[in-house]
Amino acid sequence: MISFKKISLGLLLFCAISLTGYAQDSTNTDDLTFTEIKPEATDTVVKPTETISKVADNTPAVAAKKDTPAPEAQKTLWGIFIAGFAGGLAALLMPCIFPMLPLTVSFFTKGSEKGKAFGRAALYGFFIILIYVVLGLLVTVIFGADALNNLSTNGIFNFFFFLLLVVFAASFLGAFEITLPSSWVNKMDANSDKGGVAGLFFMAGTLALVSFSCTGPIIGTLLVQAATTGALLGPAIGMFGFSLALAIPFALFALFPSAMQKLPKSGGWLNSVKVVLGFLELAFALKFLSNVDLAYHWEWFDREIFLALWIVIFGMMGIYLLGKLKFSHDNPLNFISVPRLFLATIVLAFTVYLIPGMWGAPLRSVSAFLPPQETQDFDLYTSGLLAGKSAANDGPHKYADKFHAPLKLNAYFDYEEGLAQAKKLNKPVLIDFTGHACVNCRKMEANVWPDRDILKMISEDYILIQLYVDDKSELAPADVVTTPEGKKLNTIGKKWSDLQARKFQSNSQPFYVLLDPKTETLLAQPQGADYEVANYKKFLESGLNAFK
Repeated sequence: MISFKKISLGLLLFCAISLTGYAQDSTNTDDLTFTEIKPEATDTVVKPTETISKVADNTPAVAAKKDTPAPEAQKTLWGIFIAGFAGGLAALLMPCIFPMLPLTVSFFTKGSEKGKAFGRAALYGFFIILIYVVLGLLVTVIFGADALNNLSTNGIFNFFFFLLLVVFAASFLGAFEITLPSSWVNKMDANSDKGGVAGLFFMAGTLALVSFSCTGPIIGTLLVQAATTGALLGPAIGMFGFSLALAIPFALFALFPSAMQKLPKSGGWLNSVKVVLGFLELAFALKFLSNVDLAYHWEWFDREIFLALWIVIFGMMGIYLLGKLKFSHDNPLNFISVPRLFLATIVLAFTVYLIPGMWGAPLRSVSAFLPPQETQDFDLYTSGLLAGKSAANDGPHKYADKFHAPLKLNAYFDYEEGLAQAKKLNKPVLIDFTGHACVNCRKMEANVWPDRDILKMISEDYILIQLYVDDKSELAPADVVTTPEGKKLNTIGKKWSDLQARKFQSNSQPFYVLLDPKTETLLAQPQGADYEVANYKKFLESGLNAFK
């Protein structure tokens, strides 16, 4: 009993961080952690005649390939499944579910043989999984695949998600409870009195309805994250992972009923679990607000403001764990247990770790979730990194008023302009297909690009072209592209997203392409995120060697 209590809060923190931290590099295309491009025959990659100028002239560069789900989509779905499973483990520790565990299992085991009890509990667990998976499929049916692809950077949806998660956080913090109509619960409960398979199904439905006040915010967060990846089956896979974690204990405890005695009694610690998760929901909500700010160039929610809010949120979480911050529904805390003290130490240490970020420290462990370093107003880190080096300046670049390259690199944000400069200087091109909402892009820029050798190659040996595939800025009439299908690409993001898909048969970010500017042929096989500095260095060197 004691050991379970000791690990419960730690398990919750791990689960919640897993839920909020998986594969968030969503753009208006698929959200992928890594990009793996299979080697292709040279005549199917990029030919000298297939230039972007054709796209600018409303002529297709290359016929678009259909996206293949493996292995990139599999990695995304695995990430969604793991996040869902972690969310299910966190839900088990909620006050609405944990007390029901021994009551429900005792119903199966009372007066039943062991094998029969396990069979009934397993069927009960199957119905739990079925109910939540159907819920995930309904999200896909209601929104549709195309809408899911656009959710990640749609301003209205992102702002709605931000408000939704703030509401979820307030619910967990005790401001109110999110409940479903009591008539639904009563009707489902009445049907659960039926015997056989139908009774077990309605029992599972009753659990889903009764526990909604606790599980609703977790489910909502998971569905938002799964939907914004753009993966068609993302919501269903997320709900499968969530319900699987929820269902397994019922079957296991029915098989080993003696293990129920080791479970701790319900108490105030369950409410502490809710409050901690509420703080995490509040911190996570800010990521959606940041996505909108970046995609629409509001430029008011910069890195310092984001970090200041995180420092306050996690600081309050640590103070709460120490018992110095109380809510109206909290039980009196007579003493601090050692596990709770350790957890408070970890949270407060993380808070202290964030503080140097206010002066530009890269904070590499969380850099993927923060606004880009270039939004920092007071940045001592970049200034020190570039000390003694003069930034290259060849005049104003197109779209330079909207985008700012990381590490003060001399980047171009228009393909044609960058290509022309590369031809003029006889340098190879590094194309960085990136996005405002791409966390893996930020992680690469904070963890790999600052390496001395890599930074030197990018700044001196290559012409860097950064193309944002999720930007919402309207194009000038002369730059608008019409696809062969008759669709007008009237924003910067749509234009570069279409270019990436048609010319390079990819739709994930980051995506790095090395080109010879004169022939526009590949110098090396394109690649996605690779956090090993040595591997990325080898990738850049291979392009330079091929160019020479």
